[in-house]
Amino acid sequence: MKLEELKAIIESIIFIAEEPITTRHLCELLDVEASVADVEIALQHLEMDYRERATGLELREIAGGWRISTKPEFHEYLRRYAKSRPSAKLSLAALETLAVIAYKQPITIPEILEIRGVNSSSAIKTLLDRKLIVPKGRKECVGRPMLYGTSKDFLLQFGLKDLNGLPNIEDLEDLVAST
Repeated sequence: MKLEELKAIIESIIFIAEEPITTRHLCELLDVEASVADVEIALQHLEMDYRERATGLELREIAGGWRISTKPEFHEYLRRYAKSRPSAKLSLAALETLAVIAYKQPITIPEILEIRGVNSSSAIKTLLDRKLIVPKGRKECVGRPMLYGTSKDFLLQFGLKDLNGLPNIEDLEDLVAST
């Protein structure tokens, strides 16, 4: 299979995929048509094509897979568009709870209470309903409380490749201190 045809097929698959698609899954879909090396080369060329084109889209590796997304430099226009539509925003309590879980996971509700100083049960229910957090098992202690952590949807919503993409906690503390 020629590189241009392989790039077109991969681009088509990524475009219709609801979630980021892994290189391995692309190889499985292409069956014996292409090797892993061929798919990786095609992805690199496709990523470069998007970078060089004067379009509003780019090919990005996020949440362990590949996705076509908008370029960051158009953020302000996209934000305006998003603000023009009704949305279901997270409450401040839910955002605080999500931040605690993201940085301290896996974590229990009592541990979240200790950090935040207020009951977070309704915020946790909201985050579970929106699939931003998931149960990660039970803590081996008295009462065996449920442990919570962020989900793949969390990575998708915030455009993160993995949790290493979160801002450094020290940088956030410096930012808060300077305001």
